[in-house]
Amino acid sequence: MAARGKAFVASLSGTSLEYYDFAVYGTASALVFPQLFFPGSDPLTGVLLAFTTFAVGYISRPVGGFVFGRLGDTLGRKRVLVTTLLLIGVATVLIGLLPTYETIGVTAPIVLVLLRFAQGVGVGGEWGSAVLLSGEFGDPRRRGFWSSAAQIGPPAGNLLANGVFAVLAATLTGDQLLSWGWRLAFLLSALLVAFGLWIRLTLEDTPVFRALQESGETSASPIREVLRTQPRGLAAAILSRLGPDVAYSLLTVYVLTYATRTAGFERAAVLSAVLVGSALQLGLVPAFGALSDRWNRRLVSLGAVIGIGVWVFVLFPLIGAGSFGLLVLGVVVGLALHAAAYGPQAAFITEQFSPRLRSTGSSLGYTVAGVVGGALAPLLLTSLQAGLGWAAAAGYVALACVLSAVGLALGRDHDPREDEELAAAAGAGSGTGAARP
Repeated sequence: MAARGKAFVASLSGTSLEYYDFAVYGTASALVFPQLFFPGSDPLTGVLLAFTTFAVGYISRPVGGFVFGRLGDTLGRKRVLVTTLLLIGVATVLIGLLPTYETIGVTAPIVLVLLRFAQGVGVGGEWGSAVLLSGEFGDPRRRGFWSSAAQIGPPAGNLLANGVFAVLAATLTGDQLLSWGWRLAFLLSALLVAFGLWIRLTLEDTPVFRALQESGETSASPIREVLRTQPRGLAAAILSRLGPDVAYSLLTVYVLTYATRTAGFERAAVLSAVLVGSALQLGLVPAFGALSDRWNRRLVSLGAVIGIGVWVFVLFPLIGAGSFGLLVLGVVVGLALHAAAYGPQAAFITEQFSPRLRSTGSSLGYTVAGVVGGALAPLLLTSLQAGLGWAAAAGYVALACVLSAVGLALGRDHDPREDEELAAAAGAGSGTGAARP
């Protein structure tokens, strides 16, 4: 049990720290980057250009998924997690030190894009191994709960990132925030990454991977094998993520722009609403993960994506009403529905692949969906709302939820005996932490 708990904390803390780095960039893209790195444009164009660099972090995720997902199945989960944490941490600190357009001209946005690309590679390689770190140490019959450790990372990182910006916005003037205050949010990453490394370096690799090594069942070409033997599982993994990904971009990134520019809210008010919703997600994500261990995992997720697809048509009018209470209600309910879909998602995706291909398959599914869903979401939401109104933006989110429902229908229900039999065959016995039949 001690090993399970340590793995849970290592997965949660490291992923939270990496998503802090990723989320702080998203917040800066909405609030300060249009003025600092893309000046001379009209406000809408500046936002679109800032969100383009935000999208680069998603587009680069498949690079991390291909490279580090494969390494997770060949070299082990732990080595991948240490490397990805360093990669994204260094990139984030360098963003905090980067001169702006006013100082070095066009070089500034170019370097910003390159550093954002590095962030995306790190996050793309992180998720698959982080999910397996906690999921493979835990009981395979309770994988929904154990795997949710990595799923807590995004709301925890988003909570911390928005919390830092909320404090900066409340304590600094607008000029101070644009001049130097925003840099503090990025430089803070150095301390957080050091803590995450300390946690991960003290943990051994997962029992399932060690059992695969002992039995000689690791794959020499996991990417090719996933594409050849498990295309349906990969399709299910990709599609199932689209709705939650698009909704999360709406509720944590685009809402900052929409509520301030369209509904007239102050930055601090919108950040506060996102903070409340993210704080609730910290408990709701593992709760829904655990619920999916008792009920059918696909049905829990299906109910959640349907709820998101309906609620988004309520969200925009609530924000447009101009009431802070209604803004909080809209964001909180939206993030609660997202937690219901996101909590079981890690277990569902990893369960689509055999143990020897889990890191590769999960990483590919996660990162490819990120490009199609999360990367384009802020850009499309901004363009649709500006050109056709909020109903078009809401319809886009609903369509993504329909595709997620298709992915859930394509997926399979997990048989925990896969892990149990692997452990028994490899002589790992109770070291896996698996419940015996």
